[in-house]
Amino acid sequence: RCVEVFYIYFRAGRVEEPYVSITKKRQMPKDGYSEEVEKEVGQAEGKLCTHRSAFSRASVIQAFLGSAPQLTLQLYICVLQQEITAARSVFMVLSLLSIVYGALRCNILAIKIKYDDYDVSVKPAAYLCIFMWRSFEIATRVTVLVLFSSVLQIWTLPVVLVNFFGFFFYPWILFWQSKSPFPENIEKALSRVGTTIVLCLLTFLYAGINMFCWSAVQLKLNDPDLINKSQNWYRLTVYYMLRFIENAFLLLMWYLYKTDIYLYICAPLLVLQLLIGYCMAVLFMLVFYQFCHPCKKLFSSSVSEGLLSCFKFLCFVCKPPKSTILMDKADLKSPANTDEARSSSKTIDSQNGNPHQSVSSNA
Repeated sequence: RCVEVFYIYFRAGRVEEPYVSITKKRQMPKDGYSEEVEKEVGQAEGKLCTHRSAFSRASVIQAFLGSAPQLTLQLYICVLQQEITAARSVFMVLSLLSIVYGALRCNILAIKIKYDDYDVSVKPAAYLCIFMWRSFEIATRVTVLVLFSSVLQIWTLPVVLVNFFGFFFYPWILFWQSKSPFPENIEKALSRVGTTIVLCLLTFLYAGINMFCWSAVQLKLNDPDLINKSQNWYRLTVYYMLRFIENAFLLLMWYLYKTDIYLYICAPLLVLQLLIGYCMAVLFMLVFYQFCHPCKKLFSSSVSEGLLSCFKFLCFVCKPPKSTILMDKADLKSPANTDEARSSSKTIDSQNGNPHQSVSSNA
């Protein structure tokens, strides 16, 4: 692909192309109106766009199936050996940047796939927010996994398998619940077995991404494009809440079972820093979706509205039913009422001719 890209690029414009294709893109709405713009795309430009999309997808695959396990392994070795060499630190930084770049490309791909009808332009502020969001999220996630695996090696495999297979089977469970027919239009040359293999590989990559960070591209196997193009704030909120709880639990287990290799490390401060780092990732994510998203004008609801509705739902779930509250109030009022009744009966008896008993009862 690289050789073909350079060949097409340097030959572009020298020979007149026999035909061009016309694409129609809508601009972002301004004052409630959006104009449709036609653009001529030549064969060379179309091929370059195809190769660029392929490079973007390859960077995502390389990041989460190559660099992410490599970074985790290198950090694990450094923790056990209590030594970070210069060469290893360089490779760890490169692996982290590779993962962050793959996650950033995943976000951009998700935006362009969901809003394919619009001419999307991503501003530098959006790139900066995504970079900070993914950097904090991936760095804290890898560190938490390494710390936990360094003290509880036996339980590392169950934690990884539960996470991986949970995300691997989640799109299939949604597909089976929808009772939709098996997708046949992925590739005409593929048989049913080949289509199943392709979908399994796609869900494998999806699970690998969600092991380390939120996958901006959500699979929907019953959709012709295999992508869920709706913005689901509830799924995003549930993911980050559960991931924060999981990270906190893994850090608690590390703190309880930490060995002598962490003797010179302030464990409570490290736990606090990692939790704050994950909260910083969530903060940059909210800033991106609220202010820097290139298609925020197309959202049916903003992030603030989605979070507010989530909080209302959680308050409604946690709130006890009214019948229980009324019964509790009745139980609280009944002893007071009986005491008042008794005191009133004693007062009546004292007024009827027993003043000494009234005085003693009042005393």
